[in-house]
Amino acid sequence: MLAPSRPSERSAGDSPLTRAFFEKRENLLLFLAARTRCMATAEDLLQDLYLKVAAAEADEADVRAPSALLYRMATNLLVDHVRSRQRSSRRSADWRRETRAFVGAEEVAGDPPADEAVISRQRVRLLAEAVAELPLQMGKAFRLHKLEGRSQKETAEAMGVSVKMIEQHIQAAVQRLAQRLRS
Repeated sequence: MLAPSRPSERSAGDSPLTRAFFEKRENLLLFLAARTRCMATAEDLLQDLYLKVAAAEADEADVRAPSALLYRMATNLLVDHVRSRQRSSRRSADWRRETRAFVGAEEVAGDPPADEAVISRQRVRLLAEAVAELPLQMGKAFRLHKLEGRSQKETAEAMGVSVKMIEQHIQAAVQRLAQRLRS
């Protein structure tokens, strides 16, 4: 649900808080954009604010200062957003510390040695050649399912065959490829 921006999109029975939201919408957007320094984030927060305002209509008692309440709600959303980003940043830093090697304060490259990279590229080339040499239907089933990530059902529909036939094609392709790569 998008926050309507035109008065024609609002219902006649809007609450004072909803009316204040639409009256202050552009100012609220600028308020949030100035604090986040990102218009897209400000628009997302404004959308969240609209959802909270729409949900609050049923619970709303007599709001004496709807504009002040809107700015307080926007500020609270902004605080929640900042805290969420900080938690995410800490999680990323923790993950990086746990999954990367460090010598002192310097991160050690986790790239494989050059000889292993060359061997990996050769194996990928051999696999690509082997897939290209598969019979037409078998190769197509293998590419759609294993390389493009389609389900067996989606692959069967795309090829106009049964799921059982796709299973057989894939099983045969895997056996041929394994045999080819062993030799």
